[in-house]
Amino acid sequence: MSTLKRALARLGLELGYFTGIARILARRTGGLGVVLRFERVRPRVSGGFQPLRAHEVTPEFLDRTLLALKRWKFDVVSIDDVIERLRHPATHRRRFVCLTFDGGYRDFLDHAYPVLARHQVPFTLYVPASFPDGLGELWWLALEQVIAQHDRIGLVIDGVERRFDCSRRREKREVYGVLHNWLRSLPAAERSIAIRDLCARYGVDLKAVSRDAVMTWPELSALSSDPRVTIGSATLNYPLLSRTLNDAAERELKLGRAVVEAAIGRSAPHVAYPFGDSRAFGRRHVLIATQLDFASAVTAEPGVIVANGQTGVMSMPRMTWDGRRRSLRTMRVILSGITVAGRGQPAGNRD
Repeated sequence: MSTLKRALARLGLELGYFTGIARILARRTGGLGVVLRFERVRPRVSGGFQPLRAHEVTPEFLDRTLLALKRWKFDVVSIDDVIERLRHPATHRRRFVCLTFDGGYRDFLDHAYPVLARHQVPFTLYVPASFPDGLGELWWLALEQVIAQHDRIGLVIDGVERRFDCSRRREKREVYGVLHNWLRSLPAAERSIAIRDLCARYGVDLKAVSRDAVMTWPELSALSSDPRVTIGSATLNYPLLSRTLNDAAERELKLGRAVVEAAIGRSAPHVAYPFGDSRAFGRRHVLIATQLDFASAVTAEPGVIVANGQTGVMSMPRMTWDGRRRSLRTMRVILSGITVAGRGQPAGNRD
């Protein structure tokens, strides 16, 4: 999204707050509540080239958000409570917010967990099961380092050597967007070959980047002992399921859960589809997750949780918070559901 479009969207959200439209329409558009999706929580990092800033929030913003949710009279509930409210919507009058965090980043332990523990609120952490073992590849972080450290890079795309000038900040952002989309679109094996080749060319230690960014199993196991914490899986290797054969997708979902349960010694019946947008998964993956007897599955498709069968428990939408936003007024409007009213069902309900 361009800077102008983001500014216009931000203006629209602010108007939604100040005109009172969000509060007026929330009863009709807000459903039972919202599952919020965050990724990294850490102090703001200085520097111009930060292509993943949208995926980060500061611990201070998280703290302000939790205070605001209490002030706005939302119930902060666990993912199990979301399922219960879907089954018995009439038993709860207040709307809810369910807090979820993707990735299992080490920043979470250092910066998010102290805030959440102080507020004594439940939350769910979705972990790609190969990451804590140091076997997974956080290719998006490695790509960021490659581009940040070099003014020109070259790599083979579809059998052709391509070269990119990224000496300026704007060029770095553009090159990151192009290469991120290309890498994400590749089957897992091809993507691994491509990112390993790129890192080898430009002196980035992919293994170290991936290992250092995430929590270990002992750390996750210790977290899971907190009764307010739910540890879920996000497959084994975090592939783009839409580019994965059915047998491989089933194996990813099944082994992801099995590894998490073995590592933390607790049941892990909740899963997040990797990336989770409409290009990342579809109806067949919802069916596979259902057949594997997961209790719930969440997406990254925007939407509110709606009763009477309108929200499928195996394709629950989540509102992803853009870390470039710092306004609680914007948060209040998004929680009203008016920004997604009329968009239809999540991708998992389509072919």
